[in-house]
Amino acid sequence: MDITYASTSSRDLTAFSSSSSSSSASMPTSAARPVKIIPIQHPTATIPSSSSSSSSASFPGSLFSTWAAKMKRTTPLQCLLAFFPCYRWITTYSWRDYLQLDLMAGITVGIMLVPQVCFCFHGFECFFVLSVANEQSMSYAKLAGLHPIYGLYTGFVPIFVYAIFGSSRQLAIGPVALVSLLVSNVLSGIVDSSDDLYTELAILLALMVGILECVMGLLRLGWLIRFISHSVISGFTTASAIVIGLSQAKYFLGYEIARSSKIVPLVKSIISGADKFSWPPFVTGSCILAILLVMKHMGKSRKHFRFLRAAGPLTGVVLGTLFVKIFHPSSISLVGEIPQGLPSFSIPKSFGYIKSLIPTAILITGVAILESVGIAKALAAKNGYELDSSQELVGLGLANIFGSFFSAYPSTGSFSRSAVSNESGAKTGLSGIISGIIMGCSLLFLTPLFEYIPQCALAAIVVSAVVGLVDYDEAIFLWRVDKKDFVLWVITSTTTLFLGIEIGVLVGVGASLAFVIHESANPHIAVLGRLPGTTVYRNTQQYPEAYTYNGIVMVRIDSPIYFANISYIKDRLREYEVDVDKSTKRGPEVGRIYFVILEMSPVTYIDSSAVQALKDLHQEYKSRDIQIAISNPNREVLLTLAKAGVVELIGKEWYFVRVHDAVQVCLQHVQSLNQYPKNPDSSSPEEDKPSFIQRLLKQRDEDISIAELESGDKRLSTSTHNPQLEPLLLSRKS
Repeated sequence: MDITYASTSSRDLTAFSSSSSSSSASMPTSAARPVKIIPIQHPTATIPSSSSSSSSASFPGSLFSTWAAKMKRTTPLQCLLAFFPCYRWITTYSWRDYLQLDLMAGITVGIMLVPQVCFCFHGFECFFVLSVANEQSMSYAKLAGLHPIYGLYTGFVPIFVYAIFGSSRQLAIGPVALVSLLVSNVLSGIVDSSDDLYTELAILLALMVGILECVMGLLRLGWLIRFISHSVISGFTTASAIVIGLSQAKYFLGYEIARSSKIVPLVKSIISGADKFSWPPFVTGSCILAILLVMKHMGKSRKHFRFLRAAGPLTGVVLGTLFVKIFHPSSISLVGEIPQGLPSFSIPKSFGYIKSLIPTAILITGVAILESVGIAKALAAKNGYELDSSQELVGLGLANIFGSFFSAYPSTGSFSRSAVSNESGAKTGLSGIISGIIMGCSLLFLTPLFEYIPQCALAAIVVSAVVGLVDYDEAIFLWRVDKKDFVLWVITSTTTLFLGIEIGVLVGVGASLAFVIHESANPHIAVLGRLPGTTVYRNTQQYPEAYTYNGIVMVRIDSPIYFANISYIKDRLREYEVDVDKSTKRGPEVGRIYFVILEMSPVTYIDSSAVQALKDLHQEYKSRDIQIAISNPNREVLLTLAKAGVVELIGKEWYFVRVHDAVQVCLQHVQSLNQYPKNPDSSSPEEDKPSFIQRLLKQRDEDISIAELESGDKRLSTSTHNPQLEPLLLSRKS
């Protein structure tokens, strides 16, 4: 009866040991048992350098041929859907099921009310409701340092363009607080807001943002924003919300304060002008803000009061306007006269300032990708349809490009208006078109009524909108879950508050990338141990019951191996070689490490620097009589090692499919070293040779252990047998 390892291949360790008897790790042939392991599939041949170079040279050609083949497979209908996503919902539109919902959602977003409110579209009531429908757009225009009319323009043309080219059916685009602050921050450093050049640059910025979004969408480069972590975004928006809120203080306090994106100049300006404080705008604005916050809270906390969430801005404007009309306070500033009529077509001007606007255009594009695409994808998943992120970027870009031709400043998706649109039951882009029609009606007929809206009411709307962006709950969550992400949040928010928006974003992104690089350069490396009663090998720190074997170190590298982390990996391997935990060791007693098994299944990539370092490590181990064994490398990694000659250098026989296969082979060597010491004079062969009765008893013990281990008997423990003699998973052949 032969005892063989329970593996389904045909490699015999005895044959291998006879060919490597010259090494110190070899054992006498007579002591070896046949070991069968699963053979690893090696590359048939190393790819010559000439073919490699020709392959690399033909890469552009293969890329073009792949693109050409894809274009041939594309049908005319697919091309139409790619350029006009609206064609999909237009051809499948159900007038009976969708029209009423889209009408209600479009009207709700247009006038900031939800379907639960009863609309009265007759007489003066309808006229007044539409006249205050656009207070949020005007608020954000004032935040951007522009005349309120440009907020209305930004909420008009881009809506129609996005409904045609955008792929989201619920996303509501237009002016938003964060983009408005970015526009104000960059333009105020170039020219005074009262100058006509200020408005021209804001419109030019919309054109630049649109072009960038289209380019990124066509080249499918949206993945670049994935390198910005959520903690950086949360810290940035929190700090921006605080700056936005402070920038609106002048409408509450009744005097001018410095225009800045940094908290220190804002606070200094507020304190220095305290002697000019005026009570009427402060009381009026504070009361409107309190009403807005209460209605917003009730709308979120109670389902049957959802309409209060969107009705808040309208309520604030109505109350503020009534107060001004009744009491006529001279200290409260009003919106004033607003031009009537639709915007006219014009080409953006002042192209000489493009260079100074590029950083802000890139930043606004990033905000559009992070917020708009994220919101659109979430709404698409919730409503059961697919959304193409690249097409979404193209839709946003075209909306900004066409908007810039009609006096709009940069627009993007609004979280609050999109949430209202979704809650109102929007089914298709028709809801956006209806919102645009309402905006157009306001521009044509109702702008004279905007004259009496108090500025403090618009400021209260902005403050109530950005209060939700102060994400202190996220900071508490990050502190509890991941201290590194909390540090990123603090760094980003602090630098944004004290150094400005651009520097804050750059520092936050830089810190985020630094953490990524640090994690990549210091990958997780685990020492593996065998779980009792199994052939499964797991991290010994995670599974303390897992045990290792004397003379063998099993290590799993949990990352790609490349130039940045290979030095760290080599240092850790040296540490594992020296620092050995004796308490979990089993098997024959040996004085040092003879084998290092590298589990490489998590390694998805290995570069030339790592290959060279692996060669050096092999030579270093060889000089100390240590053999490297590699377990389960993937195809690409194994091919790279084969082309670099590492497979032949280490030896094909030292590449294994499983860690257990490698342990079987290595443990045979270690056992032979323990049974047959190198010094033949230390003991007499006749004295060490077991008797016939001893061999029978040993064979019986092995058979019992084999049966228990193969059956997974949990009773097998160190108290019932010698752990140093626990066999590997064996099978018997007769």
